[in-house]
Amino acid sequence: MPHPATPRAGEITLPVDPASADDARLAFIGRLRTPWEPGDCPKNLREARERGGSFTAEIDPAFRPGLAGLQAGQAVILLYWTGRARRDVIVQSPAHRDGPTGVFALRSPARPNPIAIAVARILSIDIEAGHVVLDAADAFDRTPLLDIKPWLPTVDIPPDRPE
Repeated sequence: MPHPATPRAGEITLPVDPASADDARLAFIGRLRTPWEPGDCPKNLREARERGGSFTAEIDPAFRPGLAGLQAGQAVILLYWTGRARRDVIVQSPAHRDGPTGVFALRSPARPNPIAIAVARILSIDIEAGHVVLDAADAFDRTPLLDIKPWLPTVDIPPDRPE
């Protein structure tokens, strides 16, 4: 989908928009249900938690058996598709930074592969209905969900020093 936005000063776009490629196949497992619409979405999970609301991952029937083993109180990693974002901007000029910054140093949804990540806590889960109620989400309502992974403190906290 072409994006009409003009790059900001200092931004660099790719010679070819990755959105035009046909080299990956993903299966959306469901969608995120949130109160957010374009123009009203929090910039991050901290802001989403502060603003509050109702947040649910709705899992499609074929994928619901994959929820077995998850439980309320557990932290999970959500991977979701921010497909409305630009995919051709490789250096961005975000308002909160002093100057242009490479996309891989940012958590912006605008990136070559618009995959977002969030660590949320499960408040309740109904496997049969495919509803995972979360403490927060910073995505538009009905954003496609790619995956849910357990957050593991013995694995997901980086070491105190470089190896």
